[in-house]
Amino acid sequence: MSDVEKGQVMTANRLRDGDAVFLTRAGIWSEKIDDAALVQEPQATAALEARAAEDVKTNHITGQYLIDAERIDGKIRAALTRERIRTLGPSVRTDLGKQATGTAGAFAAVEA
Repeated sequence: MSDVEKGQVMTANRLRDGDAVFLTRAGIWSEKIDDAALVQEPQATAALEARAAEDVKTNHITGQYLIDAERIDGKIRAALTRERIRTLGPSVRTDLGKQATGTAGAFAAVEA
């Protein structure tokens, strides 16, 4: 049986290249959703929001928001298909984006 932990992660787009990024516990932005801080407590959520707001002010990221996600066997999966697609790259071209390089994470955009 899989170990599942539900919570939220902070996502945004990096301004220098537009890539979808995820805020880690170390306070840095990673292209890999598996690196994201998955939080459940209101104080932790507020800390992610505050850090993201600071990075908006310094023009590092834009469009930050929290998404529902879950950690399954140590890997993070976004709850919504839209957010899973953001972790992969273009859904109509699997030869492009993070899915092509193998850096997208453990889960497909749509469950088979």
